[in-house]
Formats: sequence, structure tokens, C-alpha cells
Amino acid sequence: MERTRIARVDDVKLVRRGEQLEGTLHLTPHHLIFCHTPLPNVDEPHRHTSHRTKLRELWITYPIIQTCILRLAHPASHHLSSIRLRCRDFTFVCFCFSDEKKARDVYDSIKAWTCKLGRVDKLYAFTYQPQAPEKDINGWELYNARREWKRLGISEKDSEKGWRISTINTDYEFSPTYPALLAVPSAISDNTLNYAGRYRSRARLPVLTYLHPVNNCSITRSSQPLVGVRGNRSIQDEKLLLAIFSTSHSTRPPLDPASRPRSRQSPQSNSSGSPTGDAPSNLPDPETLEDQMISRTASEEGPKVYGAQQHNLIVDARPTVNALAMQAVGLGSENMDNYRFATKAYLGIDNIHVMRDSLNKVIDTLKESDVTPMPPNREALAKSGWLKHIAGILDGAGLIARQIALQHSHVLIHCSDGWDRTSQLSALSQLCLDPYYRTLEGFIILVEKDWLSFGHMFNHRSGFLSSEKWFSIENERVGGSESHNQRASLSNSNSGAGHALENAFLSAKGFFNKDNNSRESFVESDGELQPYDQSPSSNSGKKLSTSTGKGGKESGISDKTNPSTKVKETSPVFHQFLDATYQLLYQYPTRFEFNERFLRRLLYHLYSCQYGTFLYNNERERIEADVQQKTRSIWDYFLGRREQFLNLQYDERVDDNVRGRERLVLPKVEEVRWWSELFGREDREMNGVPAMTSDKTNGESKSAGEVKGVPTSVLAGVETAEQAVGAVPPVKGTMGNGVMESRELGKSKGNVGSQLMAGMKGMGLGNGKGGSIRGKSPSRLEKEMEVEMQ
Repeated sequence: MERTRIARVDDVKLVRRGEQLEGTLHLTPHHLIFCHTPLPNVDEPHRHTSHRTKLRELWITYPIIQTCILRLAHPASHHLSSIRLRCRDFTFVCFCFSDEKKARDVYDSIKAWTCKLGRVDKLYAFTYQPQAPEKDINGWELYNARREWKRLGISEKDSEKGWRISTINTDYEFSPTYPALLAVPSAISDNTLNYAGRYRSRARLPVLTYLHPVNNCSITRSSQPLVGVRGNRSIQDEKLLLAIFSTSHSTRPPLDPASRPRSRQSPQSNSSGSPTGDAPSNLPDPETLEDQMISRTASEEGPKVYGAQQHNLIVDARPTVNALAMQAVGLGSENMDNYRFATKAYLGIDNIHVMRDSLNKVIDTLKESDVTPMPPNREALAKSGWLKHIAGILDGAGLIARQIALQHSHVLIHCSDGWDRTSQLSALSQLCLDPYYRTLEGFIILVEKDWLSFGHMFNHRSGFLSSEKWFSIENERVGGSESHNQRASLSNSNSGAGHALENAFLSAKGFFNKDNNSRESFVESDGELQPYDQSPSSNSGKKLSTSTGKGGKESGISDKTNPSTKVKETSPVFHQFLDATYQLLYQYPTRFEFNERFLRRLLYHLYSCQYGTFLYNNERERIEADVQQKTRSIWDYFLGRREQFLNLQYDERVDDNVRGRERLVLPKVEEVRWWSELFGREDREMNGVPAMTSDKTNGESKSAGEVKGVPTSVLAGVETAEQAVGAVPPVKGTMGNGVMESRELGKSKGNVGSQLMAGMKGMGLGNGKGGSIRGKSPSRLEKEMEVEMQ
């Protein structure tokens, strides 16, 4: 109780949606609790048993508070001192106090319990004791990686499908942010994985996350390659990806699993200090391997049938200009001259800063919800760009699902570090492909696998330890310094673009100066421009453990130097995934076992910190913190109240021969709408008055109230070794005065170009947000570069 300046305040007024309630405010170590008598029901006559009326309670956990503003009463006004809270579940409340000192004490107590905990293990999850019905449930046992791989047809004893389970990362030393068990091609040895990992940021090399049960095509995920300005390449990475894209061929010849690469193939391998003298001299040339595999694949396919030709795809989720910007600091995107067996697509999904700013604009239109019942400004909502971003993510997931299910092709997904946009696309595409993930248990498995196990940075993105920048005082009269400084600090935290170019130069300087260990030379953002070591999996990587998490330092349980949240690292990444899932649920109401309330409560408990499931950034950190023994699983809550979260319209039957029961569902990006229930608003307030129209294409009726104006495609560019269409970075990038040339070839070698366009037909190329780099002005390009390099 040392942080509580005051534990109880009577005669507090709560203002919410224009209504006022009077009650008592209690402050506990983990909650604000407002107790009040419910308003009388105007439809019922007055009763004389008012003394029996049960008090109602409003509980607010401290971590769910996004902003807290103390507004002191001005001497010239008759207004009361107030505390306005904006919560992450979009609850907006205002507490009014007749005593200014009590208002200050409450504000200081909330700030202390929110910002000054110092460690994650001080959060509510570590003291929460469940009651019935969840007391006897153990949600930690629900997900088992080996069991899920077995469901997908992969086991240690059976490599018939071309995959095996590698234990190279069981101690988390190979890649601290990856899961312990990795599914990789059977033809690739752990030795090859060890070398290939050095070519991917944070050693997050391409590994399997989903295998289609019908055609054995795969979804794999990774981080960006370390191409850099010198055009680095890795024979082992190319070999690994070739093996992945070859697993669906029944007559696939085994690749040599024992081949040790020559270290000179990659500058990254040279700098790692690995042995190089014992490499075999008869290592096959990678291009020869590629040509053999491509020709062998062509001979296996037989007659060409449109719609069934394989076009294996590398999906770079970033805008093309962002991928090019990363090249300046030793990162980048694949040079397709070295991956001739694949096609690359740029999706143009913006980074965490753009998404955070977009949600803040939505909040700005709703922030007066505590004091006024007025509906939000729909024009301002449209200008926020939130629906455009949701539509873009859904469109990218639909593209991947089509490639797997309709083109019978393999897909590799990556963005920067492969834990934000990659997790969104990977999970949503699996939701479209597999009916199992549309069940309640299946969705839980999907979240455990693609978000928790694969290392989405929940601590950083969700800001569980809060930040003093989210607290401010208005009308401060003691010198005015406190409120002024806090508001200036908050303003500066949201306007990093002005210093972006300076930060970019500092980042590049830090990369090229290998002896520079100063964290100040790097700006952390979306995995882009974070401190990067020569080789995350090498022995020399220990000297920069701050980036790779070696030895459990930076990726460990707590950051003792700066335990509070870094505002610029927060972003609604998982929120967007749940919003996109809501869109699919709304568009296909009979195909999901769970209901909308399940998604809404899941987002609430992400921020409530009542359960340990989402705490920490990866699998390794949760094991080190022993969360399974010290906290409860969030799935206890849902499984204990299962009937509350079931969709009554759900039809579990799957039959590809019956319309409406197909295995595959594809997002309708033109029907993206506001998730009004999440924002605490009525549907008509955010989506307008619906006008029912007949949809003659599927015989279903649909609402005409959806918000229009979202892009029809997120696809920004497509690139192969022979051809580039749309906005793609140059083969040998040149950056001067902000001008870049894109590679747009009108002709291609052989018939690769025609095959490419046939395979990508229907994906809406040309309508995406990327546009052509050539058509952009130097000032426009410079601004986009600055945003990416914040």
C-alpha cells in the first residue's frame, strides 16, 4: 500500500456518455473500483425497497489505462477537479471530485500503481487467484507444439511429407525469439540451418507454420535477409528456401543434408569467426541446383492447366520503399537473381508507427465519449485510415490463401523482424484456409502458435508497464512546470518524424561502426533499425546481446535500466489481427464457432494483465519467468465460460461441393466496416444506417452501410529474376537526392513473364498503395523514407 496516497474517496461523480453517477471510488493495488447505486428504471414504478438495491461496481485495472489527465478546477470557474481516463478497451470515463487535494492524491496513486511497478512480475497476473468456473481448468495444457505438428501430418518418425522437427533451438541459443521446436524440410540438416540463420535478422530463418492437408503446400515465415548495400547472399538460405518450395513434389530428390557451405559465399559468415577450412570442395553450385529443381518440377507437372500451375511466392509485407531503406543499414529484401525458383510480392503494409498514429486519430474522434453522448464524426473516422489498413492486411491474407489453396503454391512471409506484420498475415491466411482454426479451440491454438510461440513482442507493443508520458496535469498553478513539461514530452513522443532523417543517419553510422556499442545510436522500431549484430547465432554475437537477447539479457525477464514502456514501440498489431478476424466473422457468420464477444473480451484481457498468457515477448522469456506455474492462462477464462462465447449460427459441416460450406473463405475487402461494439458505439453511429440490398452473386443479403473508399488491393509490386512489375526496388539500388529507379522490364526471358502474370492474375496488381516508385516526387520519397526510419 506504499503507493496508495488515498484508498477511498466518497461522493465522487462519474461522467460517462453524458450521464452522471454518484458513488464511492476505491483504490486497490491492482484496480480502481467505483461503487454506485444504479439509476432508477423509468419504465418501473418507484419501489419502497430501495434499501435492498444492490450496488453496482465498475472495475478498471491499472494496465488498461492508456491516458490519465488530471484537470484541476480553475479558480474563476465553478467546475470540479476531475480525472479523465481513456482505457485501451475504449472505455472513456471522467471522475469528478469536490476536493482538489483528493483528486491529486487519486491521480498520484493511479500513476504510481501504473507507471512505477518496475517489473512485469509485479502485475496483477502474479497475484490473481481464480474462482469457479475457471479454477479447475488448466489452459496452459491446451497448446502443444508436437501435437499441432502431428495434426498437420508432421512427426519425428514420419518424414514422408518432406518435413521434420528440428531441435536446434531447444535451448533458445540459436534464435532467442523463436520457438524451441522448428519444422524444417527433411532434406536440410541442422548444420545448414546454423549457417542459414546468420543471413536472417535475429536468426529468424524460414521455418514452417502451416501445411495444407490437401495439397501439402506450406506457409513459412522468417525475418528479412541481411542483403545490405554490398548485396550479400547466402547459399544456405537459398538452399533452405529451395527445399521448402520443393516439399510438395512426390518425386523430390534428396538434397545433400551434410553440405557445409563455403564461408566466402556470405560476408556475414566471414565475420562470424566460424571455421571455413573443412568445407567440401564439391558443393553443388546453387544455380545448378535451382535449374535442376525447376526443370524437374516442370517435367513432373505434365500438361499445363490454368489455375493449377505452381508459382511459389515470397511475400514481403512492407512497402517497397521501406524495404529499400533497410538496405542502407545492412538489411533489406531478397535479390531475386539468387532465388530464381520463386516470385516476390510487395504488399505495402505500413509499419507500427503508421498504425499507432491511425488508431490515435480514431481515438481523437471518440475521446469526448466520457462527457458527451454525441456520435463520432464519421468523416474524421474515415480520414484516420484505420479501415484502409485493416482492408490491406485482409487483402494480403487473401492473396496468400489463394496462392496456397487455388494456385497450389508455397508461400514465405516476412516483414522486418517477422513478428508484427508477418504474424498478422500468417495467422489470418490460416484462418481463411483451415476450418479448424475457426473453432474456439483452434483459434486458441492459432494464437498460441503464430503469436506467442513465434515471438510477437507483446510487452513492447502493448505497453503493460505504462509510461509517464501518458499522464498529464491541466490547469497546474504551481509554476505550471509540471503540466507544461508533461504535455511537451507527450507532444514530442508523437512527433518523431521531424527527427527521422537524423535518426536514420545515426542508425547507419551505428551499423557501419562495428565497435559502437551505444544504444543511443539506434532507434528501435518494428524491428527496423534495431541494433543488429554480425551473426545472431555466432559466438561473436554475445558482445551485442542487447539485440539478440543472448544470455537472457535484453530479451530476459525485465529491463532494469528502463522498465517503463517505450511509447514509440507500442502499436495495435494484435488489435488489428482481432479486428480483421471480426471482419471475417461478420462476412461469414456461419463459419466461426466463436462470437464477436469472444474477440472483444480477448482484447480486453490482453491489456488487463490478469492472466500471464500475453506477458513477455517470446517463449523463452515466459519459460524464464515461469509463467505457467506463477500465473493463470487466459484460456481458463474463456473455457470456463465457453457457452458465453459460442456463435449460435455456427455450421460445423465442411464440404467443398456445397456452396457456403467450403473449406476456404476469402475476405471481402470492399465490405470492411467499423467494429462498433469494440468502440462502445452503436452500429449506425460508426457505419451509418444500413440499407439491405440483394447480393445476386451468392444469394445473400448484405448491408450497404459498410464504409467505402478502401483500396481494392494491397499488392504493390511483383518481382522475379527476369521481370519486375509495379513498384520494386532497383536490382542495384541507387539513392541520390531522394530519387530511385524501379526495375520495370517490358520484356522477359522466355515465357517466365507470361507465366508470372497468369499466376498472379486476379490479385489486383496496380491498384495497391505502393504505386510506382518512378512516379513519386523526391520530396514524397524522402517523407516515406523518414517514416520508415523513425
